[in-house]
Amino acid sequence: MDELDQKLVDVFPGKVVRKDLLHRIKKGTNVPTFVLEFLLARYCASEEEAEIQAGLEAVLATLQDNYVRPDEANAAQSKVAMRGRHRFIDKVHVNYVEKEKRHWAALENFNSQRVAISEKFFRENERLLEGGIWAEVTIGYNEIEDDDYTFYIEDLRPIQLSRFDFEGYVEGRKRFSRDEWLDIILRSVGLEPDNLSQRVKFHFMARLAPLVEPNFNFIELGPRGTGKSYFFSEFSPYSTLVSGGQATKAVLFYNNARKRIGLVGFWDTVAFDEVAGINIKDVDTMQIMKDFMANGRFSRGVEVIADASLAFNGNMDYSVDQLVNSSQHDLFIPLPKEFDLAIMDRFACYLPGWEMPKTSSEYLTNNYGFITDYLAEAFHHMFAHTNRYEEVTKRIRLGQNVEGRDEKGIKKTVGAFLKILHPDGPPSDAEFEEYVAYAVEARRRVKEQMNKRKPDDEFARINLSYLTGDGKEVVVYCPESRNALATQHPTRRSLDAWKAPGPSTPVRKKQAPATTLAQESLESPQAKNSTLVTEPNVDLKEKHFTIFYGDTGYSYETIIGPYLQGAKAIEVEDPYIRMPHQIQNFVRLCETVIKLSNIKRIDLVTGYDDETQKQEIEQKLSDLKQSLLEVDVILEFDFNPNLHDREIRIDNGWVVKIGRGLDFYQKPLSWYELGTNDLTLRRCLETKVDIFRAGIEK
Repeated sequence: MDELDQKLVDVFPGKVVRKDLLHRIKKGTNVPTFVLEFLLARYCASEEEAEIQAGLEAVLATLQDNYVRPDEANAAQSKVAMRGRHRFIDKVHVNYVEKEKRHWAALENFNSQRVAISEKFFRENERLLEGGIWAEVTIGYNEIEDDDYTFYIEDLRPIQLSRFDFEGYVEGRKRFSRDEWLDIILRSVGLEPDNLSQRVKFHFMARLAPLVEPNFNFIELGPRGTGKSYFFSEFSPYSTLVSGGQATKAVLFYNNARKRIGLVGFWDTVAFDEVAGINIKDVDTMQIMKDFMANGRFSRGVEVIADASLAFNGNMDYSVDQLVNSSQHDLFIPLPKEFDLAIMDRFACYLPGWEMPKTSSEYLTNNYGFITDYLAEAFHHMFAHTNRYEEVTKRIRLGQNVEGRDEKGIKKTVGAFLKILHPDGPPSDAEFEEYVAYAVEARRRVKEQMNKRKPDDEFARINLSYLTGDGKEVVVYCPESRNALATQHPTRRSLDAWKAPGPSTPVRKKQAPATTLAQESLESPQAKNSTLVTEPNVDLKEKHFTIFYGDTGYSYETIIGPYLQGAKAIEVEDPYIRMPHQIQNFVRLCETVIKLSNIKRIDLVTGYDDETQKQEIEQKLSDLKQSLLEVDVILEFDFNPNLHDREIRIDNGWVVKIGRGLDFYQKPLSWYELGTNDLTLRRCLETKVDIFRAGIEK
């Protein structure tokens, strides 16, 4: 225990923990840090080595008995059945099942999706409904055979502080200098500050900024293995990490079908694990994202206001030196094409991830730091209840090149630093100037990339500056690009080149031997393929053809896909969506529709043989309906036992008639042969296909 440790323990008794204890038990579990430290604080709140050792054993015993590993779900369920009840540590989600008009809890590692739960639990903890929370949960066994569930939740206690004293936190901060507090924050997230430069320390503070500053748009691009996503997945129970595939309107912003706000309404920070993997296929989602990033609000039939910050993390596989000296490429190269200049302009801070150290034991601390949950609660309080923007506005003086979004981004970054490092009051002039210089650089990095991409001079005023206390103007540069002519004075592309980009001068990867840009081959970021739905440059024509017995190469995507452009609804009439494989065919059609269009409603009319079969079909289609609601698509189905013809009507005027309906594939001889999953490889039955223009029957 060094001097800073002793001081921290004295000022914040019961709220600190030795971080090396976390490292000792972290390996071998996929439990978030704040959950492990919750247990450490319970059992290891002592300075005596013997008591700490006993506490560690208690933590390990608790994990052994109460934490469910994914491969032990069956044993955990059996334990509840034999004992009648048992307490577990697990992540709990609550889902509303429309067809049953009730909520069911789902436990991730316990591996049960149908656990009965009292309404009081998710009324008290709304985040159970969006993303789920880690909790100590007591599961009971239901012995009533006539009930439709086996397990129920007796008790649920979120793993977070029951009460947080922000005034005590602020008073404690007054006992430390700025540099001491900076080191304490770093130790609290598991890092040893003695091994970090002041600049890298500030980088780590910038990573934390989205957790304290509402509507803060943050981006970090850099090499793998630097812990970019750690703070959002492990550090705080108030942030959530999502994959690119989850970047839909319904998940992120608002689900019109369910009339429910998305993740931005439930979390302080929504972070994207790999920005290059974001797959957005409709323009509306990007427009909503732009609106939300600009002012924290958007409209989807209703006006929605939310405070969530957005953090975008991505991997940089190319040499930074080559990128800044390239006339064709820039440091936004990992971003998908959908991220246009309007999105980029909304980033307040671009953290240079290539300057961050790789995660390794030499950077981990063995000293004391705040219990992660305690610091996360402090950050959450400041996110929700403190505003330093006006304080910054009154104090900061910026140069003439700082324009509208530059100014807002710089001020929000400085405000975040004040919240993290000075929750007790204003910093000194010298400290304030440090934060301003850092914030100006972080915003300049954004503007430099936009200036390289824009064919005119809209973003050409990249020499952002601030004024010191004595009135001296200081122009701030990004160290990686200061001497890069291609970045400081980019060559303007012609309008024709901008409108029709082709393969451009490539960039080498870091691992490649030294070479010039002209010798490499890489697709231009402007020329990358995109899944954004746009109008094709081909004229669709009526088709009439025959699929012969044994033919391959046909799928719903190849037959119907091109005719979905501009459609918002589709009607399917097929009397033979009855058997399991026929319903699976309909699921495949729905997947095609979701993947290739912006359709928001699917109507199905089918037939049935008897009432028992009808109930089975209803059950399966109801499951599909629930799944489609999650992506904001409404499915309605009806039955007509007299239906004979097969027809697919699209509201853009196209009609697709397949003689055999959706069931025109041969059954595979084996479910392990080609064509089992990829229908273009599946042999077909003979059928006629007619695609023609007609009005939609109402």
